[in-house]
Amino acid sequence: MDFDRIVDRRNSGSIKWERYGDALPLWVADMDFQAPEPVIEALRRRVAHGIYGYALPPPELPAVIQAWLEERHGWRVPVEAISCLPGVMRGVNMTARAVGVPGDGILIQPPVYPPFFDVPKYQQRELQCARVPRAGGRYEIDFDAFEAAIGDRTRLFLLCNPHNPIGRAYSRAELEQLAEICLRHDVIICSDEIHSDIVFRGYRHLPIASLSPEVAAHTVTTLAPSKTFNIPGLACSVLIIENPELRRQVVAAGAGLVGGCNIMGYTAMLAAYQEGAGWLDALLDYLEANCDYLADFVAGRMPGIAMDRPEATFLAWLDCREAGIEGNLHTFFLERAGVALNDGPTFGPGGDGWLRLNFGCPRATLTEALERMADALAQL
Repeated sequence: MDFDRIVDRRNSGSIKWERYGDALPLWVADMDFQAPEPVIEALRRRVAHGIYGYALPPPELPAVIQAWLEERHGWRVPVEAISCLPGVMRGVNMTARAVGVPGDGILIQPPVYPPFFDVPKYQQRELQCARVPRAGGRYEIDFDAFEAAIGDRTRLFLLCNPHNPIGRAYSRAELEQLAEICLRHDVIICSDEIHSDIVFRGYRHLPIASLSPEVAAHTVTTLAPSKTFNIPGLACSVLIIENPELRRQVVAAGAGLVGGCNIMGYTAMLAAYQEGAGWLDALLDYLEANCDYLADFVAGRMPGIAMDRPEATFLAWLDCREAGIEGNLHTFFLERAGVALNDGPTFGPGGDGWLRLNFGCPRATLTEALERMADALAQL
């Protein structure tokens, strides 16, 4: 668990490290830490077997996932409600295909994870937005605006919790109000909870489906070990649907399009959830220290840039509107500092003037990137 160790990822087929050439990449949500040793060892054993045929999920996996969710989040899920998919967004798109008909509405809360904007387009639905406003240095849901955004044909709400990129871990009161509005309007909730295990001290992740049996019956939850244990390339995620009829509809929507996970993904997922808790606890300490360092650096060395300290995720949302940067922010830091960040407008309304920064990396990498950014700002 040496999170300070720098592993050379160049020339390894890494999207993160090779898309922007020699720039330091602090963009896509892919950490620069090796996976837990039990995961690596389980994969070594599986590779040594030498035969990589079509894979069934390990029979014990649903019970292992069930135990993880109960231990970490206080959520007791029936094992029959748990299945596996090769990616969280596949579950989201399956749900969008299953709920409603072409022309119906799908509601999202920008600024939000960019692939959410593609879901209505892929499923011939209408995109509807209820922007999460920011006031007093904090993003808070405007519940009146949220309800007003629900139309006669709104059938699905895509929730991102913890929220990417704003870093909120929504409270029970917030989730209860969202759920009450959705149930009253007969809107199904599809909750992307992929960052649910990356939550900092003083906060907790509460799965929206855990609020009540009524909410669970109207909710599809997608999550994964990919962000938690830094294994996104193994493409193995979890789909949880407690309502049997809704489960049947969603599974049917993926027939012929979405298959199971690969054998390495199953192997890694099982090892991670069985033996990765200690590694995760150490990771959370390291990420929180990185977040503290980042917040102090931004406040002290980056005039005109502000940062809301995230409650969850390893992603910081930087307000650059007062920095005096002309033109595109992403291009400025890429060309002037050699640092690659996510451009705010890709997160939809509310993203102009913002950047997303991934601090899931060794402190030395983070420090070098921030020094380069500060130098570029000093030359304005």
